[in-house]
Amino acid sequence: MPVQPTSPLPAPVGFSRSAAEGTAEMSWTGEGWLAAGEPLGDRLDPDGVARLRPLRGLNIRWPSSRVPIEVITVLAAAGVPLHAAGTPAWVEPELAGLLAAWTPEEGDGDRRSVTDLRREEHSVRLRRHGLRSRAGAATAALPKVSVVMSSMRPNLLASALGQIARQRRVEVEVLLGLHGVPAEHEEVRRAVREFDLPITVVEAGSEIPFGEVLNRAASRAGGEHLAKWDDDDWYGPEHLADLLLARSYTGADIVGTAAEFFYLEPLDATIRRTDYTSEIWSEHVAGGTILLDLARFQELGGFPALRGGVDAAFLKAAHAAEARIYRTHGLGYMLRRSVSTDHTWRLSLAHFLRVASNQWRGFRPSLILDDHDRTDRR
Repeated sequence: MPVQPTSPLPAPVGFSRSAAEGTAEMSWTGEGWLAAGEPLGDRLDPDGVARLRPLRGLNIRWPSSRVPIEVITVLAAAGVPLHAAGTPAWVEPELAGLLAAWTPEEGDGDRRSVTDLRREEHSVRLRRHGLRSRAGAATAALPKVSVVMSSMRPNLLASALGQIARQRRVEVEVLLGLHGVPAEHEEVRRAVREFDLPITVVEAGSEIPFGEVLNRAASRAGGEHLAKWDDDDWYGPEHLADLLLARSYTGADIVGTAAEFFYLEPLDATIRRTDYTSEIWSEHVAGGTILLDLARFQELGGFPALRGGVDAAFLKAAHAAEARIYRTHGLGYMLRRSVSTDHTWRLSLAHFLRVASNQWRGFRPSLILDDHDRTDRR
């Protein structure tokens, strides 16, 4: 499988969730920038960024007069955690605000600690800023994404469609496959009526395999990209935009997130698992986060017409067809686990507790997911 991004410029590929080393200083020498005592040069490449990955972050020490800061934008695009308590007026206000929003801290290793999580959240915000600044995304046309979702739970539709409606930096249409549920169902009618974006409803009987329901809905897609959405999970407002950013800096055929955050509903507990590394090429991504070009989806033959295990089978077939699959961060995605019979893939709640790196009481998503109001979250 190819492991090189389409651009030689640094990108978040290879970001490390935990820092092996402490915080270092970044300073201006009069001729160029130094980071951890090493010159960064005029054009920082991926190898140069890789040498900084073990650091908890870089504290920027500003010179007294204006200097070139393109290298700081490059580091931001690569997701290197940067901090500056005070920033000169000649630095772009948005970047200045981001640099001041996080302070490097040492973690204590406790399962409830959020130190590494806050560092990664900061990295994600820097990536967004740096990548869009580099690409001039502010003036680009919004990408068109067809979101395909199958549902047999009318009570979840209002929440799911509400989260899709809040997606930023994309133009969205929804292809809703009703699986054994009539379109005349009152909760379905209300959710569709209150959804302000384009939506196409496709009905299928409960005897139709889940994968086939998805395919029937996806056959109506008109966007450039197709994204799979699960009705019972939670998504941050830049979930789709982050996937498209990952596609832009990797050139991957399929992008998705790591499955990190789980809300264990019967226990009213949130766990985070970090055994699935993010920002890497992989054969596996969270099924509810699969995104690819519509044309590539059609070339791959769509979803397998199975009753269960559809996502895993699709990814396995895609990998066998030499599709390049990339897994980006999972901070904007939260999976809901209730009783095992409510899900197409079945693992006990005890399993999730065993594999948890972090555990918290209540509904505790990453701030990347939770940066809008929490209406209809639970």
